[in-house]
Parts: sequence; structure tokens; C-alpha cells
Amino acid sequence: MNDSIPSVVARLRAEFTTGRTRPLAWRLDKLAALRTLLTEQAEVFQQALHADLGKSAAEAYRTEIGFTINELDHTVANLAQWLDPRPAAVPEVFRPAEARVVRDPLGVVLIIAPWNYPLQLALAPLVGALAAGNTALVKPSELAPATSAAIAELLPRYLGEEAVAVVEGAVPETTALLEQRFDHIFYTGNGAVGRIVMTAAAKHLTPVTLELGGKSPVVVEPGADLAVTARRIARGKFLNAGQTCVAPDYVLAIGDTAAGLEKELADAVRELFGDNPAESTDYGRIVNERHFDRLTALLDDGRTVVGGAHDRDARYLAPTVLADVPETAPVMRAEIFGPILPVLTVPDLDAAIAFINERDKPLALYAFTESADTKRRLAEETSSGALVFGLPVSHLAMPELPFGGVGESGMGRYHGEYSIDTFSHLKAVVDKPLG
Repeated sequence: MNDSIPSVVARLRAEFTTGRTRPLAWRLDKLAALRTLLTEQAEVFQQALHADLGKSAAEAYRTEIGFTINELDHTVANLAQWLDPRPAAVPEVFRPAEARVVRDPLGVVLIIAPWNYPLQLALAPLVGALAAGNTALVKPSELAPATSAAIAELLPRYLGEEAVAVVEGAVPETTALLEQRFDHIFYTGNGAVGRIVMTAAAKHLTPVTLELGGKSPVVVEPGADLAVTARRIARGKFLNAGQTCVAPDYVLAIGDTAAGLEKELADAVRELFGDNPAESTDYGRIVNERHFDRLTALLDDGRTVVGGAHDRDARYLAPTVLADVPETAPVMRAEIFGPILPVLTVPDLDAAIAFINERDKPLALYAFTESADTKRRLAEETSSGALVFGLPVSHLAMPELPFGGVGESGMGRYHGEYSIDTFSHLKAVVDKPLG
């Protein structure tokens, strides 16, 4: 893009000011164009995602391209209904009168995407922004350069430069973007940058959605089928080489479940990726050397149950399970965001709940249990962005559920109708006759 950032924002604002983005037909047209982009250029995006993260074509389609198409289709099927004004009751003292709630577009939206799902987390928020009648500026992650370049080339080509713009770059470009006035900022990433985004937004009183992360725990109770539990934990944890914001971060094995679970986790890793995951076409790579070095420094924080092999030149770190991990170890201090899974033992559910509540509120909390009372207690006695029993990461792909964090794991929510609310102003309208 040759235009300056202020001129790009001005162009998007000018388009919004014309009112062309408000009609349902405009919104559906842009969503259709986005769907065409994803279907016609799927191979281009698959190649870019493989270059950036070692994703297989199947994983790239399932977790990025197909995921976004499903979000699009759900939105298109329901958008007209979502945009219908909602009638509101009028107190008797004001009658006769009518009242309703309408969803007004906000204006120009800034979407700052991360590198771990660089296509999905740029375009899924864009679905909501366009469906709500806004123009949008997308900032892809510079740490996924191939995907960033593909988005920058293709998105304006399919959707038009008046409705959507893309700005590539790193810290200087992001800093320049945050100096501009937007009507909403949607950021996915870590808490440190989230604070910078929120500080910059405060200068213009711009609302923000912060999709952050955190250490998402898994509680495993006695009585759970450990073979099924291990397979499901391993699939959720080692997807995208562990570089998923809602990946299981650590396991709290209650009572005597740890030993059996460790064996089943080792078997599950071999079942998923073979005896040598480095040769598996289904296993990804660490995004860059800096994150590789950060992760390999954590490998000595416990006893290795499975994995541990690594190759810096290939950015390869095997799916790794650690046991006998002290709760004060470095691997337990911050979100791992990689293919390392610590297993800790706690005596009972009380201890597990206390362990979780002593730390920042996680983006997701997972549990494997057959106990209705345990499910009730986890729902009532813990706080997390989501609570999922039996199938980690699954909630992310359910468009009728809100996705978002709480506390340190984020603020705001999106997906489906929740995206329309995020990118709209819910305006109260009252109509009182003059007669």
C-alpha cells in the first residue's frame, strides 16, 4: 500500500459517511465477496500458512479457511433477522408511544490480527465488522509474512479498497495506526500489547475488544475414561503445534489419575503423529526462532513423559508432556503457547479449584469428569472465558456461542450474532405521537 495511514483511514471514513455501507444488500454483497475470495484462493492461503507455520493443507482449511467460511455462512443465513429492530415495552405513563432497539454501524473498525491463526483471526472479526455495516482496516501479523502478503494482495482485490484496507508492517506501522481515530479496535494477541492498544484507544474514547489468552487448565477427575481423555487433550493441545490461545495449557490430575493419564497421553501422541512427529505431515512448526528458544528453555521444568526432541533450524519441537512439574516452575508462570503440556497432581477438587482461582482468569477451563456435582462446582466456583467439559477447543467452532475472555484473558466477545453486537451501537429509539 502506497497511501499514508491517515489517508487510508480517511478514505474508509469517507466511504462510511456516504451511507452506502448501511443497507443489508451492501453487507451481503461484501460477505459474498469474502466467501468467493476464500474459495477461489484457498490454495494460495494454504501455501502461505504452510510457509509461515508448517500447517498441512487439511489443517489450514479446517482451522482457518473452512472455519471462516462457516462463520460467514452462519452470518449470512441469519443477518436479516439479527438486524430487525427489537421492540421494547413502553411504560404506561408514556403511552401511546413505540420503542425499539436498532443496531447502528459504528464507522471505521481496526482489526489487529495475531500470527498463530493469521488468516482466521484477521477475517473472522472482519465478517462481523462488515455484517454490522462498517468499513474496516486489517493489520495482519508481520510474524506470518506469507499470509500477511496474501491478505494484503487479495482482500482489497475482492472487496474493493473503499470498504476494506490492509496495512502490513510491524511495530512502527501498528503505532501509527493506533494514533488514528477509529470507532472500534479489535485486537487479538497478548496482554502486554493489549494494554498498549487500550491506552491508545483511550485518547479517542474508542471502544476495544481484546482477545487475549492465558493458561487454560484441564481438570481430570478419577473415573474419567483416561484413553478418551488423553486423545482429546492431545488433539486440542498439539493442534497448530500448541500455538492456540485456547489450547490446554496444563493438566491438574486429581488423586491417582496422573500415572495412567501420562501413559495414555504418550500413546495419544504416537497415535496422532507417529513415532517421529518430525516426519508427520499433520504436525506444524514453531513460528520463529525467538519463540522456539523461549519454548525449549522450558523443557527442563519436569520429567519428560514423551517428546522433548527439537531442531532449531527446522523450528521443530516435538509434542511434549512433562510430569512432576513444580507449580513454581517457569513453565507454570506464563502461557506456554507451544507444544509442551505439564501434568500436575492435586489431591482433590477443592485443591484444583483453589489452584485455578489463585491465578489469572483463563480464556478457557476444561474438565473431564462424570460427576454432575463437579460440573456444577466448576461452573459456580470458577471464572473463565469459557467452560468446556469433555472436548477442549470445541467451543471456538460453535458460532452461536460467544467467544471471549474475562479479566486478564480479555474483554468483549464475538462470533455470530455477538459479532454484530460488538461492531454495532445498540441505539434506543422512542416514537411518541404529538397528538
